Amino acid sequence: MAPMNSLHIDKAPRDTRVVVAMSGGVDSSATAAMLAREGYDVVGVTLQLYDHGQATDRPGSCCAGRDIHDARRVAAAIGIPHYVLDYEDRFRESVVEDFADSYLRGETPIPCVRCNQTVKFTDLLDTARDLGGDALVTGHYVRWRPGPAGPELWRGADHGRDQSYFLFATTAAQLAFLRFPLGALDKDRTRALAREFDLPVAEKADSQDICFVPQGRYADVVARLRPQAQQPGQIVDLDGRILGRHDGLVHFTVGQRRGIGIAAAEPLYVVRLEPEARRVVVGPRSALLRDRLRIGGVNWLAPAESGAIRAAVKLRSMQDPAPATVHLDGAGGARVVLDEPVAGIAPGQACVCYDGERVLGGGWILRDDPADPARG
Repeated sequence: MAPMNSLHIDKAPRDTRVVVAMSGGVDSSATAAMLAREGYDVVGVTLQLYDHGQATDRPGSCCAGRDIHDARRVAAAIGIPHYVLDYEDRFRESVVEDFADSYLRGETPIPCVRCNQTVKFTDLLDTARDLGGDALVTGHYVRWRPGPAGPELWRGADHGRDQSYFLFATTAAQLAFLRFPLGALDKDRTRALAREFDLPVAEKADSQDICFVPQGRYADVVARLRPQAQQPGQIVDLDGRILGRHDGLVHFTVGQRRGIGIAAAEPLYVVRLEPEARRVVVGPRSALLRDRLRIGGVNWLAPAESGAIRAAVKLRSMQDPAPATVHLDGAGGARVVLDEPVAGIAPGQACVCYDGERVLGGGWILRDDPADPARG
């Protein structure tokens, strides 16, 4: 039987309970209002992810005290029940602590992926089921499509807003319960909907920073949680010659050019971090170019394949996909060989694989051994 409603659930909207994750921003608010207008049984939930006192006046973030207040106002305006869930402990353990540890390992973490992977699409998804929900709905700009082997994840129609990179770790089981109604829209249309519904957040600015990092000062957060990340060390060239000293690996990421503090005849870039020796290795931009990498923690959404898989891969959220061949090892890892070298491949970032617009899967970029022949 064909689905009876716009969310591809075999029920009439009035008989379909949807739990909407409401951050207090324009996207999730417009999502909740749109579904309420379509006649769905909408329940709004907002997560308290860190202490109210710390969060109240943190502009440019999400899930802060003012955002909880805004979500309540939106829920009242559209006439839906709304709950605030205290996930502070889960968030700290699964996201914030992992963020700090990642820097100690010489990585460049993506806490938003971890948050989706753990708190939102594991804990919150279970809560949505406990509330009798038929689906957990978010305001992400990605497309959910039914496929012959189950639901598929596709890039948002507006590539400038596409958030599929941050959702690569969503499992097939989670995807079956999730829905993303904004995937076919662009931001201008979403904001127009918010105005049409006369929502109190219609003109609210988008969140910019990592939610628990005020004013983007991530080094301060890591230093507070892991003081050893501030231990000084050496800055060396590719041959190991000492060029200077640094005040902690937390201040560096692979591909970085500014803020190295070394005068040279040509621009220097961070080529790799060596946390065991507390060394920052720098070199010319050409030293950043690599045509292969290894990934771990692979989540594969397409049917499992053996052998070489042709794909386009994104190695940073703001980079365009690059053509590559992916070799899955069947044990949660993969080797990725790029058609052309790419600069600034950073451990801790994600490698997300696409077939056109469809997300095939992805994994976490691993630190490499400079002597490893797979490094390229």
